[in-house]
Amino acid sequence: MIGDRSLLDILADVHRLTSAETREVTAHLHELRAPDRSESIESVLAAVWWSYLIEPGDGVAGRLVRQHGMVDALRQAIGGIRSQHDPSRPGEQTSQLREALQRWSPRLGDRRFLDSISSARSLHATLLLPGDESWPTRFSDLAEHAPMCLWSIGRPALLNRARAISIVGARSASSYGLGVCAELVQGCVQHGFTVVSGGAYGIDRQAHRAALSLQGDTVAVLAGGIDRLYPAGNEELLREIADRGCLVAEQAPGTPPTRWRFLQRNRVIAALGVMTVVVEAGRRSGALNTVHHAAQMGRHVAAVPGSVFSVMSAGTNRLIRDGLAELVTGADDCLSLLTAQPELEMEQVQTDGLRADLVRVHDALHPRQAHDALGIARLCGMPLATVRACLNELELLQLAHDRGGGTWLRG
Repeated sequence: MIGDRSLLDILADVHRLTSAETREVTAHLHELRAPDRSESIESVLAAVWWSYLIEPGDGVAGRLVRQHGMVDALRQAIGGIRSQHDPSRPGEQTSQLREALQRWSPRLGDRRFLDSISSARSLHATLLLPGDESWPTRFSDLAEHAPMCLWSIGRPALLNRARAISIVGARSASSYGLGVCAELVQGCVQHGFTVVSGGAYGIDRQAHRAALSLQGDTVAVLAGGIDRLYPAGNEELLREIADRGCLVAEQAPGTPPTRWRFLQRNRVIAALGVMTVVVEAGRRSGALNTVHHAAQMGRHVAAVPGSVFSVMSAGTNRLIRDGLAELVTGADDCLSLLTAQPELEMEQVQTDGLRADLVRVHDALHPRQAHDALGIARLCGMPLATVRACLNELELLQLAHDRGGGTWLRG
């Protein structure tokens, strides 16, 4: 029976661990948890276990965690998986949950999960959980499809920058596309934007390389585990990003990249940026999938036009023709579109010198759409009491406005 047993006890039972092996796993989990964080080992284990148990973007798991919390949701999932194989315990799950339990069941006792924990330790990876200072507040737009945790190497603070732009495009990019991409990145870096892309060939590689060459910040989102530097031809580049920028993955180390994971990886790329720009893409390019995710989250979507004779610009030209993307020719066009978002103009001026918690609450406020304190706490991933205190401070600084009824706007 699962009951209220600790997750460590359940882990030892599921994987038939000895006392010594359980202590070793516990030690590894302690090392994954940053020293200045207050999460329990149970919470860390739950996040890590979920990242191995499910595929990216599993909405059933996301809803379960939202309803019951990371730890209790996992207990319920494990109990549900076990009850499926016990005819004396008839299930009362919904059809969606039953199907999900069947999906998760094969991985429950897989000892490669334990290998992923030790692998993360050897990589000196940083585990990020919702509510951490570096956790991307924009992930709230993914709702139940948000990652359970993030594995990162490098500078995880880059993941929660207010100024971040996602640049994607064709893997088999033309010289035109590569040239436009380099110029676009140059302008973005000059305006203080972090460049987010997927670490692939073509436009992705050019975006990362251009940012690094200009001493700018860049984030590469991987489709497999943080230890799977794919494609192999970009391994040197990805290692440089790990040294100077940030590599990030949502699945546990050891997870290989697959087509499905590439498609789901695109939602993370789209969520990290305030805008997604497609530089060059054919009609069936995977970059168009990133556009779909960005549009669903209400992000700005832009595309660079190309020759009507180029198959590599057929996708971008169609996006512009169908009104699914704004036409841009460089960074100035992108910035013009984004100036309609006051937070980008104010972020470097009004929040300079503020404490990190005040900046995070300020970022969660909207100039026209009011939220109550609980809604703001959900957006910025902070305790409700802390958010209320920060709102009062921001009001004194004229950076927040109490519009009555317990709702707040950006000041």
